[in-house]
Amino acid sequence: MKHPNSPENQSQRLQTLRELNIMHSNSEESYDNITSLASLICGMPISLISLIGENIQWFKSKVGTDICEGDPEVSHCAHAILNPDELMEVQDTRKDERFADNPFTLADPALLFYAGMPLKAENGVVLGTLCVLDTKPNKLTDSQKYALQALAKQVEKLFELQGRNQHLEKVKDQLKAKNNQLREFAGTVSHDMKM
Repeated sequence: MKHPNSPENQSQRLQTLRELNIMHSNSEESYDNITSLASLICGMPISLISLIGENIQWFKSKVGTDICEGDPEVSHCAHAILNPDELMEVQDTRKDERFADNPFTLADPALLFYAGMPLKAENGVVLGTLCVLDTKPNKLTDSQKYALQALAKQVEKLFELQGRNQHLEKVKDQLKAKNNQLREFAGTVSHDMKM
């Protein structure tokens, strides 16, 4: 088994994940709809929105599994994020040196097919993948590849909205603090004028 390398921009990638504040967040219908569509369109029993943290792979959304997280050292997605602009497809993990003795390949049931499209943040760093998996060797058609890439773009749009919402929440908190300061100041001025 070949362990994945860390991306060259690993520190920026991890910082972006922290700022987005999406790791270990609650399930959301908008993400779950995308994994459901990916599974249906690609005809695969498992679909994930996978985020690769420093020491954890965490699933923002999942179809076909109850697992919520994993080890990035044995993660297919940790390999996929190394080529940010390419869909990674492994038609039979037993025949790929990176995954031939991977615990997921050797498990019962085994994960023998993987296809993952890297998911980028607004700043261009890769946070994880939208992926589909199967318990038997498989192959995506050109239209399925296109659909998976298009769905990945929708996940990226959701990340972008998440980031903007985080920013708006910070601005709202800052405005609330400033308004409180103004009220206190106005109260002090009013009191001083009465005196």
